[in-house]
Amino acid sequence: MPNQFDVVVAGYLGADLAPLFPRGGEALPLAQLLRPGKLVEVGPLEISTGGVVANTGLAMAHFGCQTALMGLLGTDALGDLLLSLLTDRGPALHLRRTDVAGTAYGIVIAPPGTDRVFLECPGCNATFGADDLDYAVIAQSRLFHFGYPPLMPRLFADGGAELEAIFTRVRELGVATSLDMTLPDPQGPAGAVEWSALLARVLPHVDIFVPSIEELAYMLAHEEWARLTAAVGEGDVSELVPEGLVRDLADTVLQMGVRVLLLKSGAHGGYLRTRDTGGLLGLGDAWQNRALWLQPCPVETSRFVNACGAGDAAVAGFLTAMLRGASPERAGQLAMIAGRDSLYGADTTSGLADWTAMQDEATTLSS
Repeated sequence: MPNQFDVVVAGYLGADLAPLFPRGGEALPLAQLLRPGKLVEVGPLEISTGGVVANTGLAMAHFGCQTALMGLLGTDALGDLLLSLLTDRGPALHLRRTDVAGTAYGIVIAPPGTDRVFLECPGCNATFGADDLDYAVIAQSRLFHFGYPPLMPRLFADGGAELEAIFTRVRELGVATSLDMTLPDPQGPAGAVEWSALLARVLPHVDIFVPSIEELAYMLAHEEWARLTAAVGEGDVSELVPEGLVRDLADTVLQMGVRVLLLKSGAHGGYLRTRDTGGLLGLGDAWQNRALWLQPCPVETSRFVNACGAGDAAVAGFLTAMLRGASPERAGQLAMIAGRDSLYGADTTSGLADWTAMQDEATTLSS
């Protein structure tokens, strides 16, 4: 029987509360913007869906994918609000409500010209486990995409046993698997996790891995990440990651079993590496054993709103392109276009163009 869904997007789900900053405003380092005792006048509060479930899931639905969403919401008022924001947006909702903990929320500080800062409360996501997924629905999907284990303590406990159980079971259903990350809080519980050992345990069950360069450096080259963090100060760590380290990290990930690796690098583009992809989503020979540096798309600064969710949108563009049989070059371009367009909206999806327009732009960029 044909699959009911192109993709199930599961994992971290919450509400984003973002004070809006004036467009085209002067870029200021956060250390100057948020000085103690300083009053900063901002615009209206934007309340939007957040987390990989909403960000990547809604973006893939916007791009025309048949999408199902799986995550946890509290039985509180914020959960009611978040559910209302997700209803009638395209995806099928397979969400669970729980009274064990409240709905997750993040306060997003994203002034113009500066990477965003999150104040995040994981809420009920901390209780998320393998039994919160509907495997009968997943079995009717071509792709299972999961995100943000570093914010979900049950999934990184015991060396990632619960996360491994999820991906093992999905793989047994014959469904392609995809995993996204977020940067662990070094001062929180995730900071005590031996992430290199966890990845060695989980990645053999992951087909597509889409972390940021900074996240992967933190997990697999922590001492080097700490050195770069100290060197860059308030800047972007990915600016200083040498190409040799990027290649080494990619080699390590592919040796662990991943077949397609997309390393996101924000304003600096990304890096795509593959190994044997035979049988994965019907991809052709062009995907076999490739290495591509992805150039970012120029940003119209006058249209910039905030960077919240841009990486998730890039992943949505990339996965949609893979599901539709695009070449690796075209999939990389569409990822960069989607990430760029996401900057133009108050939330992850409101700035996105439609899929046809994105393909037209990718064709122009290739000519």
